[in-house]
Amino acid sequence: MLSKKLRWKLLMTALGWAVALVIAFPVCWLVLTSFKSETEAISRIPHLFFHATLESYIVVQERTTYFHFAWNSVVVAIGSTILALAAAIPCSYAMAFMPTKRTRDTLLWMLSTKMMPSVGVLVPIYLIYRETDLLDTRTGLLLINALLNLPIVVWMLYTFFKEVPREVLEAARMDGASPLRELYDLLLPLAMPGIVSTSLLAIILAWNEAFWSLTLTAAKAAPLTAFIASFSSPEGLFYSKLSAASTMAIAPIVILGWLSQKQLVRGLTFGAVK
Repeated sequence: MLSKKLRWKLLMTALGWAVALVIAFPVCWLVLTSFKSETEAISRIPHLFFHATLESYIVVQERTTYFHFAWNSVVVAIGSTILALAAAIPCSYAMAFMPTKRTRDTLLWMLSTKMMPSVGVLVPIYLIYRETDLLDTRTGLLLINALLNLPIVVWMLYTFFKEVPREVLEAARMDGASPLRELYDLLLPLAMPGIVSTSLLAIILAWNEAFWSLTLTAAKAAPLTAFIASFSSPEGLFYSKLSAASTMAIAPIVILGWLSQKQLVRGLTFGAVK
């Protein structure tokens, strides 16, 4: 006879697996479809057992230069993350250790900007980019992604910095350390796990961003999100080839997320468990 505690644990485990399967199902189905023929992919009756083929991957490789899009994604994701960190680290440091009565309101305002639909600022940003020749450039896409992720980066770093004991910084000040030396020689090493978690999340967000990628880029600076969209044609959707392109686009970031899942979970849940 199972105890009540054990039954509850088994029930929660089964529920967790059920939710995980529901969440993972679309991705699993996408990968399976990429190995089907086009006829099997568009069939109204789902084929769980089929003859796997690499035909769609070969067609995708022949039609476009995958590595050109992938390189653009890497440059934009890493570059925008470095830029966002460069702006957010001193900002979070000041808010965490030299707060004013408006610090909390400022943080909430920054977070509230994430709720604004991107299309609400589409026209002014497009015009600014056109006048400054930033359209279809990696620099332009890098800048917009850094700005998009800046509120989240500031919030996460602020949370991590608040966990560093103030006494440590005060002791450094008594020894004559300047604010700059206090920040770079003391605070950053202590908060490095949080900075790594924040960086990983910012890279993933920039990698998956699609709206501005499709709006502000064309051929030269288009990342992998635009690479996927290029397989939607007026003749219709070729599901198998579209799935192959999507699988190739998400594979690098899925592998990165899998390898860094502990740091990501810690970063995403840090504020909730304080």
